Amino acid sequence: MRQVGPIKIIGAEINEEITVPLATYESPLWPSVNRGARVSRITSGIEVTVVNECMTRSILVEAPNATYAAKVVNALHQRKVEMAKVAEGTSRFAKFKECHAEIVGNLLFIRLALTTGDASGHNMVTKAADAVMEWLLNTYPELNYVSVSGNYCTDKKASAINGLLGRGKHVVAEITISRAICSKYLRTTPEAIVNLNIKKNLIGTMLAGSVRSANAHFANMLLAIYLATGQDAANIVEGSQGIVHAEVRHQDLYFSVTLPNIIIGTIGNGKELAFVQDNLKALGCLENRAPGENSRRLAMIVAATVLCGELSLLAAQTNPGELMRSHLTLERSSQKKAGTSDEKNS
Repeated sequence: MRQVGPIKIIGAEINEEITVPLATYESPLWPSVNRGARVSRITSGIEVTVVNECMTRSILVEAPNATYAAKVVNALHQRKVEMAKVAEGTSRFAKFKECHAEIVGNLLFIRLALTTGDASGHNMVTKAADAVMEWLLNTYPELNYVSVSGNYCTDKKASAINGLLGRGKHVVAEITISRAICSKYLRTTPEAIVNLNIKKNLIGTMLAGSVRSANAHFANMLLAIYLATGQDAANIVEGSQGIVHAEVRHQDLYFSVTLPNIIIGTIGNGKELAFVQDNLKALGCLENRAPGENSRRLAMIVAATVLCGELSLLAAQTNPGELMRSHLTLERSSQKKAGTSDEKNS
């Protein structure tokens, strides 16, 4: 684990330079993100916006037939306030947002969405879903229990629904970089970045059949910061489903990353570890704020970090051979140092 940055972040909720901890075995990630961070400091900065937030769980029940399932769905629209009261009664931090239903044959899937304060919310929404399930089966006795989680959530799997309806924090990070800075610090041009993004991230990803995803390596930065801040690392599966959008604006490069599924928290399992507490405190994510504000801050820092790493990698790939030279220089040299150290120790 190493500290990178600082990254200059601007916006309504954060307007400061922040040093970020990244835990990884891919040693070139640190200087790569650092290059993006340097660009953020010599420009106006990375503007970050939280578009939406929620955690979800989908309960699955079995009806006698589709007619009865449709009847239940129609009735739930009229009883949404009652259902929300049941869900919110399981935690003082759980706040009901919405639900969506799907009928397949006689199977009824109900996807519940709640905000969960500063927790990532996996257990909180499951507890709420358990209560709603009990209420549902008592209210409609012809329904039968199948599962408290019907995979319509969807947790730790690539899916279209998370991008469409959201799961976790939906965050957008944006930066505008002059042509001169692109040339001097990224060794490329705005046109080259835009061209590569279209042909690699958009067309290449489409050919690969990826789901609601168009990026080079969001997962690298996500995993590194998730491990450093005590997150459930498996959530990089849906977290890495994000999109890079770039265009030339008046000779400058506009570059953005959109991450609709950043699933993180500043309290909960893993957060009690000493190094995690130190990292969260250094990031300013353990302050005495209103419930949810610390986790929103962390999500914005995550998005800015992803932008730095994505920008740097795409810039490298516009130049033949640069990516491999960097890996050989940084990884081989570190391996040699480690080998020398091991020999001395033995």
